[in-house]
Amino acid sequence: MKRRGWALLPFIVFIVLFAGVGIISGDFYGMPALVAFVAALFVGMLQNRKLTFDEKLSIIAKGAGDVNIITMILIFIVAGAFSGVVTAAGGVDSTVNFGLSVMPPQFMVPGLFVIGCFISLSMGTSMGTITALAPIALGVSQQTGFPLAICIGAVVCGAMFGDNLSMISDTTIAAVRTQGCEMKDKFKQNFFIVLPAAVVTVILFFIQTLGMSYNSQASYDYNFVQVIPYLVVLIGALIGFNVFLVLISGIILSMIVGVAYGEFTLLESFTAIGDGMTGLFEISIISLIVACIVSLIKENGGINLIIDTIKKRTKGKRGAEFGIALLVLLVDLCTANNTVAIVMAGPIAKEIGDEFGVEPKRVASLLDIFASVGQGLIPYGAQLLTAAALVGLTPLNIIPNLYYPALMAVCAILFILFRPQNFIPKRKRQEEKAIQEEIAERIKL
Repeated sequence: MKRRGWALLPFIVFIVLFAGVGIISGDFYGMPALVAFVAALFVGMLQNRKLTFDEKLSIIAKGAGDVNIITMILIFIVAGAFSGVVTAAGGVDSTVNFGLSVMPPQFMVPGLFVIGCFISLSMGTSMGTITALAPIALGVSQQTGFPLAICIGAVVCGAMFGDNLSMISDTTIAAVRTQGCEMKDKFKQNFFIVLPAAVVTVILFFIQTLGMSYNSQASYDYNFVQVIPYLVVLIGALIGFNVFLVLISGIILSMIVGVAYGEFTLLESFTAIGDGMTGLFEISIISLIVACIVSLIKENGGINLIIDTIKKRTKGKRGAEFGIALLVLLVDLCTANNTVAIVMAGPIAKEIGDEFGVEPKRVASLLDIFASVGQGLIPYGAQLLTAAALVGLTPLNIIPNLYYPALMAVCAILFILFRPQNFIPKRKRQEEKAIQEEIAERIKL
């Protein structure tokens, strides 16, 4: 297959439309990502006159129908349902207030980060975490005199922790499904990379607020029973239970808790579930469109071109990991959406990983980490824009206090540089796979 640069034109069209409109208008969400992707898909359909229109439809249908894409979308929908119903059941408020009620006053700002970590880890969404905790951060600032930028910075840092690590995060789902690995394996890979960053972040926030007075007598009401659905989902996912079963169990348990405590009726619980699903419809459609675009680009030789370009500038497994990290980071800077960045870069990263013997769980980890690094620091990302809008600041006010995303990048780079590399050539892996398949066939006979 020829490696043709023009095959990448759909990606270029998307970047020009999405980023170009954002730069010109000053609003990076002025051009909806879905519109830009559909335009890119149409461009891809017009390319390669050697293929008929029906043949191109067949190609994109196979891309969209890939088992990883379909599974990813189904998980998106179920995760959205859980997030919607557990929030309506009072789980978010109770979880937040429980943490604040048991926290020593001098640890309020580091505590906001820790609570943000737990909420985002449980909810699987940085946006939901920021929305839930921003009012709390504002209240803490007003009660303590801590600068608001520091308080909301702690919330954003905590939100990005779970966005990168949660079992039900759309970024985690996308990273795992594009690489074909297990969620628990990716979680373990990520956890030991980001844990030092999280610990140092807590220390930095404590030092930053050390000496500031705290005089609040506020009390926080909570119901521990409402926290249980979060705990069930988190523990079940960590144990390694099927993600669908875990989420469905969380949904049912949230419905029971919400009805039992009068947060909603049974009929209203279905509305909450539907609202939660709706919140992830856009990313589900985007995932399908991106899969279609990638399938056309791959058919036209674009994926091979990217792989060969990185390969020429890559020396060994460590270089391949840096290439994957740079790839997804650049895509996120262009798209301002870490999930979209992972979906776009995932197939290319998998090809690079296969070529240089990088384990799928490690590729998934690098994709998620560096996409989150970019998303947590760019002033035009939804996370910072939302946080700033909720508390009356600008993203530039908050960025100096975003320790966690920066430290996450440092830890990940050190991880790549100093972790032992056990390179297995692609040819050898193929030979070993062939031998295993032959043995399996003989056993069947």
